[in-house]
Amino acid sequence: MFDIGWSELLVIGIVALIVIGPKELPGALRTLGQWMAKIRRMASEFQGQFQEAMREAEIDQLKKDMDEMAAKAKDYTHFDPIEDVRRDIEKSVGDLPSLDQPATATTTTDAAAATIETATPPSDTTALPPPAEQTAATTPVPTPAEPEPVIADSKPAAGRASA
Repeated sequence: MFDIGWSELLVIGIVALIVIGPKELPGALRTLGQWMAKIRRMASEFQGQFQEAMREAEIDQLKKDMDEMAAKAKDYTHFDPIEDVRRDIEKSVGDLPSLDQPATATTTTDAAAATIETATPPSDTTALPPPAEQTAATTPVPTPAEPEPVIADSKPAAGRASA
């Protein structure tokens, strides 16, 4: 601990014998031994309490980990993919009206379709022909395709002399 060799102990013993005296030296060494024993006990108690606190912290952490694993395992035992999909759809769509009750509000496309159906024809006297006549009258007459103009090649062919 202190790296004290035999020579240092001999010097300390001689100094103690001279300072304390030969009559009181055994009592002083006994008191020193008791103090050392108390210090060692206190150090071991502190170390034991520290190790106990570490074990408790580890146990608490292990208990916490085990509770988390148990909760995950419980989630896996109640696995219902259809319910999960339904929950995801409800989140993405939001609150939908109940299908058991008739809808009271019309959408904008329904209102636009109703407006188009109830619109009156124009007061113009030229009416469109019926559908059969309309397709024959409005079918475009195909025009013959004109041939594309031929562009002369500016490079002479290999092996021919240019004119």
